[in-house]
Amino acid sequence: MSSPSNASSVPSPTGLRTWLHRGDLAVFRSVAGRHWPGAGPVLPRLSRSADHGLLWFGAAAGMAVLGGSARARRAALRGVVSLAVASAAINTVGKGAVRRERPVLDAVPVIRRLTRQPFTTSFPSGHAASAAAFATGVALESKGWGAAVAPLALAVAASRVYTGVHYPSDVLAGAALGIGAAFALRGVVPTRGQLPAPGRPPAHAPALPGGRGLVVVVNQESGSATATASLVRDSLPLAEVVECAPGELSAELEKAAGRGRALGICGGDGTVNGAAAVAAAHRVPLAVFPGGTLNHFAYDLGIETVDDVCAALAAGDAVRVDLGRFRPGPDGPTGAPGYFLNAFSLGAYPELVRTREHWAPRIGGWPAGVVAALHVLRGDRPLEAELQGERRPLWLLFVGNGLFRRVGPAPGRRHNLADGLLDVRAVHGGRTPGLRLLAAAVAGPLTRSPVHAAVRLRRVRIAGLTPGTPYAYDGEVAHSQKELVIDKLPEVLTVYCPMPV
Repeated sequence: MSSPSNASSVPSPTGLRTWLHRGDLAVFRSVAGRHWPGAGPVLPRLSRSADHGLLWFGAAAGMAVLGGSARARRAALRGVVSLAVASAAINTVGKGAVRRERPVLDAVPVIRRLTRQPFTTSFPSGHAASAAAFATGVALESKGWGAAVAPLALAVAASRVYTGVHYPSDVLAGAALGIGAAFALRGVVPTRGQLPAPGRPPAHAPALPGGRGLVVVVNQESGSATATASLVRDSLPLAEVVECAPGELSAELEKAAGRGRALGICGGDGTVNGAAAVAAAHRVPLAVFPGGTLNHFAYDLGIETVDDVCAALAAGDAVRVDLGRFRPGPDGPTGAPGYFLNAFSLGAYPELVRTREHWAPRIGGWPAGVVAALHVLRGDRPLEAELQGERRPLWLLFVGNGLFRRVGPAPGRRHNLADGLLDVRAVHGGRTPGLRLLAAAVAGPLTRSPVHAAVRLRRVRIAGLTPGTPYAYDGEVAHSQKELVIDKLPEVLTVYCPMPV
């Protein structure tokens, strides 16, 4: 039997809570009674600006627009989603678990107090949770952007004690929950750094420090290509940079491939597609500078910035890549085959591309994409075609150059661009195209269902098409003959690419 002295040495739960509350209150009063030079006009406004996450949504928008890279956009998106996860946890569980009253404001100077006092319980701090979740989510994707937003997150968390709406422990608990939410999200949706490096069969390519021997062709009308071209000139002073209009692109690529040791291209996926075909035909390595609205091929190779390409050029680091092929090509049976680096598709997607391009010059790229999606989902008639000898109605036929993998709900990404395989996915016809396309979007690769099928093949034959049926390849739209044959040219293309460290 324990002695009375031993029993009294262990604090009861009630005593522990009392001790913690006294400590909390002491720190709170110390903050309230101290003069903080410069904080008076800043922290209360900062605290109000973070209401409902508005400060963080604005920061994310700024990062996405001004960041100028896919990494910045990913960081912004991860920060916002982390904030949403933390906010959901706080509002559904946290606030109801501990019904702690807000601090008494007597000790807080009137000038610091918020005009509108919160009416929810005090523990934990939702503002601190949102700030910590956003900053942590951003940092997990981009250390640079994380360092930029961390001071702002700390200031918002501190403002909640400074304005008297939370005890210090409320803020610490909220911050811990926010950080936990960001890491929990990373467990479901890995960051780009967590994903395995793509399969990269190494290739021989000449080292071109400073860009010596490199001719870069720039499509003036591709996304951010003109701004990227300026960075290329600064980073590779020995390279020759040629800017041209889309109508001159093919001729300039042929000239550049004939006079340089390597061919450079600056533009989006459609522009890179044309350069890849020329580089493969001339057997010269290709340097891809992402400068379009979408840069799927470059990003799948780990190329996100001009610096990535410059490092690969200086070291002579390159990989071999498969080139998808379809016959007949855009010029008909008598013309050259068509090629694709990313994907070939029939059905809903070509219509989406065509509608988006029609509206983009008038209302902008993103709104045009929304209009195009709504237009496609209203479609009432699937495509009729014979696929691998079996005739069937199809809402969508997708043929990817390499297997597109997905981790959780994250967008698809290829881990191997030289696997020799085609990722073939079909959405079967029916009365509900919207639901069927959505089911195909969330289904994993290589699955079968009543509405969706996915297989890996080396060759695809599509017959029984109505002449003039639109198809899309790397974002470009053309029109088919009665039959199409799709296959691959394995490892025919050499691309400069930074090696994983």
